[in-house]
Amino acid sequence: MTARATLVLAPNPSAMTLDGTNTWVLIEPGSHEALVVDPGPLHEGHLAAVLEHVDAAGARVTSIALTHGHPDHAEAARRFAELTRAPVRALDPAYCLGSAALGGGDVLMIGGLEVRVVSTRGHTGDSLSFLIPADRALLTGDTVLGRGTTVVAHPDGRLADYFDSLRLIRRMTETQAVGVILPGHGPVVTEPKAAVEFYLTHRAARLAQVEAALEAGDRTADQIVRRVYADIDPRLWPAAELSVLAQLEYLNRRRNT
Repeated sequence: MTARATLVLAPNPSAMTLDGTNTWVLIEPGSHEALVVDPGPLHEGHLAAVLEHVDAAGARVTSIALTHGHPDHAEAARRFAELTRAPVRALDPAYCLGSAALGGGDVLMIGGLEVRVVSTRGHTGDSLSFLIPADRALLTGDTVLGRGTTVVAHPDGRLADYFDSLRLIRRMTETQAVGVILPGHGPVVTEPKAAVEFYLTHRAARLAQVEAALEAGDRTADQIVRRVYADIDPRLWPAAELSVLAQLEYLNRRRNT
């Protein structure tokens, strides 16, 4: 997908995961070390495919990183660490194996590859993105998807944090630090500024719809979802309810400040 990033798609397509989880293999050209981001669900065939790709590139996995702890991204981390003897790093220490937790501003150096850690909380409380400066590519996990929009996963995820993260990514596109987004699901985003602007506009519009639903007399998240998210697949309503709860929490905080 870029000079340093290759996608290995996990076989877990669904309404929530789109085509499946994007596992990213990052290798500096000419290097023999690989960083794997989000090994995905616990699927032995997928892990074998990732290892086959790394081997074909003449490299070995020396580090594993997680954008966040949701099972479709992180469930296989422990097993993949067993297969590769590589450490696992994440923002949440609970997911780390053999190495320290990561935080925004950290820099990973893997066989000459520079990867900068960007804190992008909001989808979850432990969401990270990873910037490859040489490719101007940002791995966003579920913060920005390749298609559609994402869930603010209440109570762990918070809408205020999510707005801050989207604005941060927008600034990174404006300064030319980011020219392409490599998402956790869906296709590569080649117009990242437009995508982030859409996310900000969409989220503000949904927030206004939730306020209107409250004014119309809806009181529960389920009632609001049925009114506001009537245009989406009902299979996604449970996830939409999480976003509604995050929006209600955001509105309550805004009223009290």
